[in-house]
Amino acid sequence: SAVTIPVTVDNMSLSALAPQNAFARLLAMATATDHVVVIIDLNGGNDGLNTVIPLDQYSNLSLARNNVLIPEGKVLSLSGTNKTGLHPSLNGLRNLYNNGKLHIVQNVGYDNQNFSHFRSSDIWFTASDSDEYLSSGLAGRYLNMEYPGFPNGYPNVDVPDPLGIQVGSLLSVFFQGPSAQMGIAINNPDDVFNLVPGISDAAPGGYPGDQLSYIRVVAQQTSSYTKTISDAAKKVTSQGTYPNTDLARQLKVVAKLIAGGLKTRLYMVSMSGFDTHSVQTEKSDTTKGIHANLLTTLNDAIVAFQSDIEGLGVADRVVGMTVSEFGRRIKSNDSQGTDHGSAAPQFIFGKPVDGGKISGNNPVIPSTVTVDDNLNKEFDYRSLYTTLLRDWLCLSDTDVETVLQKQFDVLPFIKNSCSTSNVHRLRYEGIQLVSCWPNPFSSEVQLNYKGDGSHTIVELTDYSGKLIMKLVDEDPVAGDHIKRFNLGHLPSGQYILRYISLHNMQSVFVTKV
Repeated sequence: SAVTIPVTVDNMSLSALAPQNAFARLLAMATATDHVVVIIDLNGGNDGLNTVIPLDQYSNLSLARNNVLIPEGKVLSLSGTNKTGLHPSLNGLRNLYNNGKLHIVQNVGYDNQNFSHFRSSDIWFTASDSDEYLSSGLAGRYLNMEYPGFPNGYPNVDVPDPLGIQVGSLLSVFFQGPSAQMGIAINNPDDVFNLVPGISDAAPGGYPGDQLSYIRVVAQQTSSYTKTISDAAKKVTSQGTYPNTDLARQLKVVAKLIAGGLKTRLYMVSMSGFDTHSVQTEKSDTTKGIHANLLTTLNDAIVAFQSDIEGLGVADRVVGMTVSEFGRRIKSNDSQGTDHGSAAPQFIFGKPVDGGKISGNNPVIPSTVTVDDNLNKEFDYRSLYTTLLRDWLCLSDTDVETVLQKQFDVLPFIKNSCSTSNVHRLRYEGIQLVSCWPNPFSSEVQLNYKGDGSHTIVELTDYSGKLIMKLVDEDPVAGDHIKRFNLGHLPSGQYILRYISLHNMQSVFVTKV
């Protein structure tokens, strides 16, 4: 769970994902990048066949869903193809596509589709197989890898900002870490959880008291983000024009915080209403109705957001992506709607996107379909995450596989993949840079560390990150080095060896007995 911090921006409440590792921030172990991902959740299951329309399958589509299908002459054409078009409500997204800022990924889904909204959303947000139940979310595992540990020591001078923000009153399971709750959802800063840092009533003893104390620490830490978020919002005094919709207001807040200087990497916004079982379109005009209105809201909000971040000078740092828990069936129902389906297209947008392109093929529509027929998946939804993690958030292949727990294909929708120009610090992968022997120790220790040809510091800190002593501060030649120390004077407990050089940072836990 999460803490909704006691601050609003443009009358929108925010949930802040406190970083999952005090130590990693203190040790500056996270991948150095200023890239941002904005997830737009289309809750309810968007009808992909009426969003991205396979014109080369139009005759069979008209047999399967004649009461909701967009007239062929009203479908918006896309530059460079006559096989695929967009719903007429998506003219702004069509322009983004034609201008190289929108990439379409066809037939996104997963094997053995689950048709429950709640379960399928959990699958998407935890990045699990359909028969796998994970308690941690994709973003939570990513942030745990980058910043393992919470809540001690954060925010701090070096990293004052939350790592993830969801606009709204609750934090999705998408942000849940693998080893601990990251907070609680509250709206009132003066309630029983004592959000004023350093102040809390006495907790009861035993396990319940431990849990309450932990919750209070998380709440206190998260409340500390109030000022940083408010200060960032205040820096942006002028923005572009947005439509008067909830999604647009959410994206306006995101644009303001990015431009205001927050180093937050992940944002999530959402809109609901896509569960269009009935009256999806108007009988007299299928280009109008509930689904058309939803797509108009999506289109206008994305276009306004993209224009705004370009005007604010931060568009080079931002990639946006739609997600929806499933698509709709091929065949429409008798209520002029569509029922829960499987695969569907998703949009990736932004200046860094390799736009004006479509990944995948149009879905194949049989000449005869029943109410039980569904579209085949071409791309696992986790390929979208894989690509963002590797080519935009700059994780190594090894780290991406650790976060997703399996390997998935990388899709070509990021224009300029990560390089040393946007990852300012390179990390050794799988190499132990610092250790001590014995561990646990009682007095005498042998410190082992590697020189990488740059100035190197090795520090010993306590469990909260407070410096105990500096063990190395020199310019060692590349290779293995050994130093010996007597640490018998230290109290028993757990400590951290912190290795810092120009190119690498690493830490290990050591124990004094």
